[in-house]
Amino acid sequence: MLYANSPPQIVATLKAKRHDIEASVKAYEAKLAQARRDLAHVQATLALFATDDPGTIRAYTDTSRLFNRGEVWGLCCQALAERGPMDTRELSRWVATSKGMDAADPVLCKALAYRIVQSMTLQWKRKRIGSEGIRKGVRVWALLKGE
Repeated sequence: MLYANSPPQIVATLKAKRHDIEASVKAYEAKLAQARRDLAHVQATLALFATDDPGTIRAYTDTSRLFNRGEVWGLCCQALAERGPMDTRELSRWVATSKGMDAADPVLCKALAYRIVQSMTLQWKRKRIGSEGIRKGVRVWALLKGE
């Protein structure tokens, strides 16, 4: 073989060069991985702040900004007037549908249910709404007679 008896200096130099190139490739791969992570974070942040269409709202979006003051209470009263007594889960699906959100998204409905519980419990303590007890672990809400 022609290169079998290559001088050891050439082999050592080529091995050192190979090592340098491998190190450069690893460094570039690490920078590329970091750039991909940065891009993913920027995209996630955009998804949180650029939510113009209610149908595209992510489940982890801050639901407090989706409703005006008293809007949750008003929507719940409207639902109870139309359909009669409803539990918190049913109300959360009804509110999601009325706002044009995905009512089949369990995480979103759970977040809405927390908002509904806060609003309805406050009104219940003020004697503005009634409760028919608890069904399957959630409270059943009803309008008071005469309202």
